[in-house]
Parts: sequence; C-alpha cells; structure tokens
Amino acid sequence: MRALVLLVNRLIWFAPTLIGLMVITFAISHIIPADPVALFAGENATPEQIAELRARYGFDQPVLVQLWNYFLGVLQGEFGISLYTQRPIAEDLLARMPATLELAFVAIILSAVIGIPLGVLAAVRRNSWLDHGLRIFTVSGLAIAAFWLAILLQLLLAMEFGWTPLQGRIDGWGPDEITGFFLVDSAIVGDWDVFWNAAHHMVLPAITLAFPAMATVMRFTRAGVLDAINSNYVDYQQAMGIPRRIVIWRYVLRNALIGTVTQLGL
Repeated sequence: MRALVLLVNRLIWFAPTLIGLMVITFAISHIIPADPVALFAGENATPEQIAELRARYGFDQPVLVQLWNYFLGVLQGEFGISLYTQRPIAEDLLARMPATLELAFVAIILSAVIGIPLGVLAAVRRNSWLDHGLRIFTVSGLAIAAFWLAILLQLLLAMEFGWTPLQGRIDGWGPDEITGFFLVDSAIVGDWDVFWNAAHHMVLPAITLAFPAMATVMRFTRAGVLDAINSNYVDYQQAMGIPRRIVIWRYVLRNALIGTVTQLGL
C-alpha cells in the first residue's frame, strides 16, 4: 500500500516538475545576452537576413507565444529545427541515440566491473594503506569535473602517448546497421576487426564517464560490505568453517550490493 501511495505521489509531481524544468530551460535560453539568430546568421549577415531568420524560427513572436509553442512542440515530440544542422532536432537526437546509449552501457559495465571488487577490497582491508588509497581515489572521482578529466585524458592518452583515438566512433565505415551499436553489430556479423576498432575508440570516452561512476560504486560497495560483514549470519558462516574469502564473495556481497545496484540504476 505504501508503495502504491509513493507511486501515485511521484506521478502527481511529475507534471509540475516537467513543466518547471521546461520553463527554466526556456528562460535560460532567453536570458543569455547572445542572440542565437545573429550568431547563426554570421557576421556578414544583413539586418534583413537576420529578421527573416528570426521570423522563420519564431523568435519575432511574443515571449509567451514562444513559450506556448515550445510546450506544444515538446509534448508532440517536435523540438524545432537545429540552427547547426538545419534538420529537425528530433532526427538529430535519434541519429545520435545509439552512440550515446552504447557509450553509457560500456561506462556502466566498466564502473561495475572495476568498482565493485575495489569496494570489497577496501572494506575487507579496512583502515589499511589500501583502504586509504582507494578512499582517496573515491574522493577524487567524486570531486574531479568530468569535462576537465576528459581534456586531461585527451592530452595524455591521445595526444601525448597516442594510445587512443582523439575523436570518432570508428576508422572508416561502420558495420552493417542492425542495432546501431557498433560493438554489438560487428560482433553479430563476426567482423572482429571493426569490433576492436570501435572498442579502441570507446576507451577514452568510456573511462571519462566511468571514473566518477566507479568512485560512487566503490563507495557504496564498501559501505554495504562493512555493514553486512558485522551481521550474525557472517559469524555463523565463519563458525561453520567456511573460508572467509567464500563468505565475503558469496554471502556478504549478495546483501551488500543493494545500494550499489540502486546507484547503477540511477
């Protein structure tokens, strides 16, 4: 019953929250001092050309009319025309969605595969030099800005050592499109050269996205293991003669990952 009440409460607040976010984003786009139409038209554009573009994209209408049209467009899935590509924004989003989702999935998997074992090690060796070092790593991952880390990794891994490509999803043409995910599509058709090429291009952005998520996973895993390791069932398992390593990885970790899985889902 409580879960149903919570669900209804969330649904009730969903619409006001969405409207509030739309109003804020609309206001920000109009508060900034730059004129997007003038910037798009270029320095050599005449006032007549700027006025024509402003009328074409609806910037000559009153603010409330623009806001209403913005609401209607978002509700209908029409986000307008991109000033950069001259295509519908919805089409641009759909075209880039596979690359975005693929990168997000790889980053989540990477953060879980590395973060969970490190979190367990930090908890098992609590207050040791390893625990202190991993906690410093966790704090750094939560504190470092993602854009700064991306620039640093580009300079270091791509430009200084040349270990990773600097941009793009692949060299040359991608695999035959099945799902839109280069790694999945190349694996399905068995084109492993394309698979490893796409994976090579994935390294730099995946590390950038996975680093802060990895720190969060480590933090929650460590806290969950420390909480579970002091439970009575752990003492019982150890009293039964089960090795500590098996108790940790088979019994403790199962209960300690509740918070970690929740964070991964977020």
